[in-house]
Order: sequence, then structure tokens, then C-alpha cells
Amino acid sequence: MTETVEAARLTKKGRATKERIVNAAADLIFEYGVAGTSIEDVRRAAGVSGSQMAHYFHDKRHLVIDVVGHQADVVVRLHRQPEMGRLDSFADLRHWADLHVQRQIERGCTGGCDFGSLAGELVESDGDTRRQLASGFDRWEGVLREGLQAMYDRGDLRPEADPGKLATTLLATLQGGLLLTQTKRDPAPLATALDSTLTYIESFASTPVSPGATPPTSAAAASVDSEPGGRCERDG
Repeated sequence: MTETVEAARLTKKGRATKERIVNAAADLIFEYGVAGTSIEDVRRAAGVSGSQMAHYFHDKRHLVIDVVGHQADVVVRLHRQPEMGRLDSFADLRHWADLHVQRQIERGCTGGCDFGSLAGELVESDGDTRRQLASGFDRWEGVLREGLQAMYDRGDLRPEADPGKLATTLLATLQGGLLLTQTKRDPAPLATALDSTLTYIESFASTPVSPGATPPTSAAAASVDSEPGGRCERDG
């Protein structure tokens, strides 16, 4: 248990104030990183006093742990949005991949993954933070696993398919693809990686997926050299 004030002990106003602090911290950390964000920066952005900051968070470490939990909540909520579908069909998984690629294009391929970037910066900082990060990835993977398990239970996937392993592979592919896309300022690595992994998952289909039924993930992004405007702007 962290030393932050427990939500159950807070008044409605107190919960709102604490949430405002965490939201402000999450925005600043995404833009400037944990090292580049101070408690004072967060205090000013949240519009709270120094005594309020001290009341809700004893130090920066505990604030960061709450930010990790907040970002994990955001990831899970996003994956429960209607536009994501139920993630329990090959078409839904392709659509999920397309949304991730499109988001990177809209961002100019900057920032990477909100949650993954936190993990990259914090995973070796301390045990409590690492466990919070691991829990967040477990929850995210769980959403993907639920969809794949539903496909398995329905018979869409052959008996030799392992929904848990496929979910792990899909999340690992997303994280690696996002890092390459951020580094290269090019959406193609993410589109290509997701397309290859989804093609692998489709190879377990009990009934072969018809050509064209699940078009390659973000074909426009994957062929940016021939599609003007597909490539993210590069630095300089």
C-alpha cells in the first residue's frame, strides 16, 4: 500500500482535488518525463497549494505511483470504448491495430505509448513502482486475452491456439512497434509489426480467413513511401 491518502477516506471534494493533481502530473510527465517534472510544476499546473500537495502526496515517488495507476486506468478505459469493438474477432483486432497506427500519425509519431514510456523510464526505480507498472501491463494484456479467449471458446481459433500467449505476443508487438515508430518518426514499423502478428494470429483461424476480409493493417501507413502524407514529419 502506498502512503498516499486512501481514496476511501477522502471527501468528494478531496477525491476531485487528488484526481486533478494526478491528471496534471500525468500530462506533464508525458510531455517532459518524470525527471523533467517537479512537484512544484505539478502544484502550479493543478492549481493547488503546497499544503494540499503535501496532504495528498508525501513525496514525488508516491505521486508517480498514482500516475502509473491512472495511466493504466486510461488504457483499460480506452480499450472498453465502443469504437474498439469487443476485440473478439479478427476484424476487431485489425481495427484496433489501425486505431493505434492512426493515432501515431496524428501525433506526428511523437511520444510513443503513454504507459510504455512510463515503464521505460521507471521500471528500475523501485519495487513498488515496478509492481504498479507490471499490474498495468497485466490489465492491458487481460483485455486482449479476454477477446482472444472469446474467439477460442466460440471455435474461431483452433484448439492449439493459446489465447494467453497470443495476447502477450500482441502487446509485446505493439510496444516494440511504438518505440520504433517514435524513434524513426515513421508509422511503418508499427503498421508492419502489427500486421505480421495479426497475420500469425489469423493462421490459427478454424476457418481460413478470406483474402480481403481483414485487410492489412494500415496499408497506407505501411507504404508511406508511395503515399504522400503518410510519413510523420521528421525532426528538423
